[in-house]
Amino acid sequence: MLQAGGHWRNWVGNQSCIVRHRGAPESEAALAEMVREATSQGLNVRCAGSGHSFTPVALTSGLQLTLSNMQGVVGIDYARKRVAVKAGTTINQLGKVLKSNGLSLINQGDIDSQALAGALTTGTHGTGAKLGNMASQIVGMRLVQPDGSILVVDETTPDLLEAARVSVGMLGVISEITLQTMDSYNLHERLWRCTFDEMIEQHDELAAKHRHFGFFWCPVPESRHCYCLPDTASVSTTDSTSDVCEMKVIDITEEAPTERRFEKIAYSSEIYPIEYVPNFHELEYAVPVAHGKDAVKAVRKLMLEKHPTCIYPIEYRFTAGDTGWISPFFEQDSITLSVSGEPGTDYWDYLRDVDTILRQYGSRPHWGKLHFLGAEDVTALYPRAGDFRALRAKVDPEGRFLNDHLHQLFG
Repeated sequence: MLQAGGHWRNWVGNQSCIVRHRGAPESEAALAEMVREATSQGLNVRCAGSGHSFTPVALTSGLQLTLSNMQGVVGIDYARKRVAVKAGTTINQLGKVLKSNGLSLINQGDIDSQALAGALTTGTHGTGAKLGNMASQIVGMRLVQPDGSILVVDETTPDLLEAARVSVGMLGVISEITLQTMDSYNLHERLWRCTFDEMIEQHDELAAKHRHFGFFWCPVPESRHCYCLPDTASVSTTDSTSDVCEMKVIDITEEAPTERRFEKIAYSSEIYPIEYVPNFHELEYAVPVAHGKDAVKAVRKLMLEKHPTCIYPIEYRFTAGDTGWISPFFEQDSITLSVSGEPGTDYWDYLRDVDTILRQYGSRPHWGKLHFLGAEDVTALYPRAGDFRALRAKVDPEGRFLNDHLHQLFG
């Protein structure tokens, strides 16, 4: 049943491995049999999702799985607005099904091509000061265990649920996820450009007033092109194109869909995503919200004064605290600050300098984005790290769902 392996690389090409076997199951039963067989051969098992992580989380020399053949909605509980969905379903596909059934995700990120399980369990988020990350919408899941058995996780197993929400595949291979959704809604998006100082002046008000607020800080005019951001000069409050913020606010509206320049109303999942090309390697940390403005000021200063050739924008968003044991937002309302290095350049000194700044605020990384944490950092930053490690060892005592990277952090 296990296929011959070969070379695998992620979507931007900064992570790769040679795997002994590949597996592309079409059902939970087939997935369970592949995991059981790999375990019997003493192989480690990792799931590649859509390959959108910049970190080595998907790497293995054993069995690497893709769940791309396990897609679609399993069932909808309309009374409770809960949706059971196969783990390989992309966020984009789920959004279309929800729209046709009068439902919406509570929030989502700005990329929608990821497989649901991989996106949620690495800590993927959108923006919104009162909105949790995507994993906070999980109310249940089915996890394939090393012996091929199925571990059912839901609200009757609260510790397992909080550990599994953001677990980076270390508690088993997810075959199905149940999400809490809400009634369908339209969003009204508005974009404009302003100076950095103007953003700082409006920061608190915009975060409090709008359901969603975030921005990209662009040090030079070319920065905008790195992320394919539109030219908002016609709705700018400044004539400058350097040291500016590309601003975005989004709110729920009952108005009908419409579109005009830098303003759009559409169904929720048609507003959240933006277009990215795989031309960047990203680091992103969750910074306690009280330190957000200080953190972005410090990183901006670093880029302007020490690393002027590092021109990828800073992306800045908000996420409410949650209860996931190793979620970046565990019991911590946060802003997320991300920076990127250019592929083909030596950007490590720059990213290490950003890491040094953000560490002083007790920041935690997105598990799918570049970071410099070790096991001691995990212990210090995540109050439930010890509980997570103990639970992980209980369900997978031989560490079949670990790889070298994760063993260093959680083994």
